[in-house]
Amino acid sequence: MRNWSFTDKFSWFGNKKNKGQVMCMIKALKEKFLHPDDEFTPIPFWFWNDSLNEEEIRRQIHDFREKGVMGFVIHPRIGIPKNIEYLSDRFMQLVRFAVAEAARLGMKVVLYDEGMYPSGSAHGLVVKKNPEYASKGLSMTEYPLDDIDEIEFPIPNNERIVSILAVEKKSADSFVYESTKKLHAENGKVRFKVPKDGKWSLVVFTLCFSGGTIRGIHFGEDDGEPFAPPSADLLNPDAVAAFIEITHERYYQVLKKYFGNTVIAMFTDEPCILGRNHRKGLIPWTDDFLECFISAGNEETSLPALWWECGGKTEEIRRNYSNAVNLRLEWSYYRQISEWCEKHGIALTGHPEKSDEIGLLKYFHIPGQDIVWRWVAPENNRGIEGEHSTMAKCSSDSARHRGRRRNSNECFGCCGPEGIHWAFSMDDMKWYMDWMFVRGVNLLYPHAFFYSIEGERRFGERPPDVGPNNVWWKYYNFVSDYIKRMCFIMTDSVNQTNVCILCGSSGLPWKAAKHLYRNQMEFNYLETELLLSEKCKIEGGRIKIEKQEYTVAVIEEPDILSDEVKDRLSVFIRQGGKVVVYNDGANKDNLLGFESVSSPEEFIEFIKEHGGYDYSFEPRHPDLRVSHVVKGGCHLYVLTNEGENTINTVLRTRITGRAELWDAWRGAVTEIDPIACGENDMSIEISLPRRESLVVCIDRSEKAVPGVKGFARKVQKQELQLCWSIFDNQRLIKERENSLVSWTEWPGMDAFTGTLIYETSFIQSEKGNCRYLLDLGEVHEIVRLYINGHDAGVRMWKPYVFDITRWMKSGVNTVRAEVTNSMANKISGAKLKSGLIGPVCLVKVYETN
Repeated sequence: MRNWSFTDKFSWFGNKKNKGQVMCMIKALKEKFLHPDDEFTPIPFWFWNDSLNEEEIRRQIHDFREKGVMGFVIHPRIGIPKNIEYLSDRFMQLVRFAVAEAARLGMKVVLYDEGMYPSGSAHGLVVKKNPEYASKGLSMTEYPLDDIDEIEFPIPNNERIVSILAVEKKSADSFVYESTKKLHAENGKVRFKVPKDGKWSLVVFTLCFSGGTIRGIHFGEDDGEPFAPPSADLLNPDAVAAFIEITHERYYQVLKKYFGNTVIAMFTDEPCILGRNHRKGLIPWTDDFLECFISAGNEETSLPALWWECGGKTEEIRRNYSNAVNLRLEWSYYRQISEWCEKHGIALTGHPEKSDEIGLLKYFHIPGQDIVWRWVAPENNRGIEGEHSTMAKCSSDSARHRGRRRNSNECFGCCGPEGIHWAFSMDDMKWYMDWMFVRGVNLLYPHAFFYSIEGERRFGERPPDVGPNNVWWKYYNFVSDYIKRMCFIMTDSVNQTNVCILCGSSGLPWKAAKHLYRNQMEFNYLETELLLSEKCKIEGGRIKIEKQEYTVAVIEEPDILSDEVKDRLSVFIRQGGKVVVYNDGANKDNLLGFESVSSPEEFIEFIKEHGGYDYSFEPRHPDLRVSHVVKGGCHLYVLTNEGENTINTVLRTRITGRAELWDAWRGAVTEIDPIACGENDMSIEISLPRRESLVVCIDRSEKAVPGVKGFARKVQKQELQLCWSIFDNQRLIKERENSLVSWTEWPGMDAFTGTLIYETSFIQSEKGNCRYLLDLGEVHEIVRLYINGHDAGVRMWKPYVFDITRWMKSGVNTVRAEVTNSMANKISGAKLKSGLIGPVCLVKVYETN
């Protein structure tokens, strides 16, 4: 089995190979696609949330393995009884048992660094070791001034003065920056002669404990509950060192022999500087942080701008402050943990607190993000609009530019529609998986597999269970195989875009990206910090970093550009590179001297002219997404449909050769004849139904042979008038039912979750020379179909259409449909539509030249 390294490079790149070698590699590539290594398995969060015992742990691990899930994250969660304390001997005994069982079965384990989250507290043990390690923040208190010479103010216990300023106010929430004066206190008193002009306030900034907490692992330790563990000061390197000593060293002490083989990574989860439920009005701060604040480009007198407006300098001051916080967090938290992980032979994985904090990923060996709360979703353009729409590219582009093989996403938590989390469907799951894969994510951490869904665990703990306790578990091999194939495609491959969007360390721009997505124009986010790094070269009008090369740089937010970045871009332009500022219709003045466009149409025309794409789609489609990657000598076009209707288009590419369609869900490879092929121009018909994906593989070592230019298709659709017998296992529920409705309309069935069996038959007088499709119409939500006793497959999302050609016969044809509905009806009382509703149609497809 291939080593699960997070740093090594794939040997297929970097050397010239003859035609025979290329053909051999392509054959191996196809074989790996059809039968991918376990390295590419989903690695789900496994919620340890109940009374734990070895027998049940073993049973669940074996159940995972049978479904193709070859790894897991051990995640301590609310519901563990208090007699199993976090990191106690009994807790670690159970962890060691699970890891040993995984090792015996050839599975992998990712350890989780907290009990429960956000990370950094060690379930309160850091603060227990030293109360000074509790999380801190900066508070601002205003004292309006009259015409006085001296004011006395109280300083609460456990607070320390950071700064005292006299501020001229313009309004309740704005001030005059230039007038601000530094003051000093003596014995709790400040002397200040108030100027005759203006309205003045004394502003006192104090460092205080934030009062923040984390969510614990026992009942009574959740947000707002009395025993919620205190959060730690993540900006204090000593506090973080204590966290590592308490947590990481404890795991290593018990699991040393498994590190670097079975244990492959440590997961850190959205570390929060102030903690959850912290005191209102605070901002992140720690001891000696004023020096960091000033080093970032601010002044002590800039502090009020973190709360109030002060004109044009406000955004600069706040951006400098944010950069200072992130740099301190990188140095104090992420770097320490990263170095510990590397020293101990494992990867640092997980994700920062916010969706677009790309700069904080620099110390992750497996950079990641977190899809949660349906912030990204199929509806309302939430896949391409807003800050959360950037999170898949956030992790993948960080990995591309920092030379990381894998990047990850914790996904599916609380992603059910309309707040009914248990209504999360396989239809949704497929959309989310494709949304990540086409953007370059190549490791999924499904959130979550629940050890137990007893009692409150099924409702309050970020549902749904997306594994063993959900309706699709018996079919989960389809999911795990699909994830492995797509992660294989997106690992050790190089995407071919020439376009980058420049970004800062956070706040990834998405408006320009939206138009590129809708026009099938791939791009990558490039941090300005990396543009200035030694690993980035500008040569021949190209920005070169790792395996990526860019001829076009897009700027959406000019404020992120330092003078050094502007100078670097000027060199790029002089060598022939293109820099364009996209102003999103705002008609802002472009003071940078770069090219500028102010409408989506202008922007797309500019990118089309200068982007150097070797492919196009005719017609384009706003819901079609594409990633063009090269892997093992093959050009692979990964296509996904993020919309609600079938996409019919033609892929036109200057890459020519033998073409195949690779279907990762079904594990099938089909050779396809292009409808046109010239020396540097090939056209391939594409039909991509709703929720489907395809990989178009072009093997340049073999010549393409053009087929017939299209087919004339004649489609005949006949609604079948059928009588159904409906069973619950062997119990007959309905007989000779000819009107199909949701079974929630039947007495006593509105809260039923499970599988009902629908049986019927129809007569086909003569089998013709055509393809036969059975369209089941409306189904909720998973169906397995049998035709004449033959398994015709499983459909988990619409359209519920099956190709039944091979099993059709003249005369009587029997139909058996096993339909499973949503868990939401049983758990949430949602009364969602359930069962086979139809209409059921037989479709005949005739194709002629």
